[in-house]
Amino acid sequence: MDLKEAVIIITGGGTGVGSACAQALAKCGARVVISYNKSQEAALDVEKKCKDAGGDAITIQGDVVLDGDCKNIATEAIERWGKIDGLINNAGITKFAAPNDLDALSSQDFMDLYSTNVVGSYQMLRACAEYLKSSKGSVVNVSSIAGIKAIGSSTAYIASKAALNAITVALARALAPEIRVNAVCPGLVDTDWHSKRFSQEEYKLFLQKYEKTVPLRAAAKPEDIAETIIWLLSSARLITGETILVDAGLHLGKPM
Repeated sequence: MDLKEAVIIITGGGTGVGSACAQALAKCGARVVISYNKSQEAALDVEKKCKDAGGDAITIQGDVVLDGDCKNIATEAIERWGKIDGLINNAGITKFAAPNDLDALSSQDFMDLYSTNVVGSYQMLRACAEYLKSSKGSVVNVSSIAGIKAIGSSTAYIASKAALNAITVALARALAPEIRVNAVCPGLVDTDWHSKRFSQEEYKLFLQKYEKTVPLRAAAKPEDIAETIIWLLSSARLITGETILVDAGLHLGKPM
């Protein structure tokens, strides 16, 4: 896929990995749809940065849990630019809960995480599928090492990301040859996803402990994950149905 003037939708595009993807794509001359649910100010800031970088961008409010909002995001992209070349399903939520505390999660917690992390990604792909088929487009689901190694912020989050990995494979099979569908599975990414849980000093210690644990001795920046996403989106023409781990080797276990 030639990214110059390509139309790419990014859910959760106002913050973290989504923001990094939007800005990197804009530098390549892409037209970016920045979808957000609650982070309006951040999303509008990303839109400005995309335009300043030489791309074009629009910002659309929408909750991926709502099928009508997903359809509206796709429709607005088509009305603006007449095509959709790629979709980055980045919107996601969690609830932090220790795995041995079985009372920390309710059935509603599971449903809330599943609705956003799995159903929302499915609904966005469905809303875009007709247009992606026409453009022979590409989809990247932003998953997590949690779905591979059953580690992470909570059991509900682990379950939702494992499900997202499974539908990535199922949809890659179902939508070939017109649409490629892949997933990236980050380890720890240095964003406010984790930092807002701690004081500044606590977060510094948290990062240091992680970096001592993983073989490559580094936590990811949003730009590191965006680099892999954009490669899958635009360049990996014979790769589909894959879950790419971008975790500094966390899945390998603690280094000796």
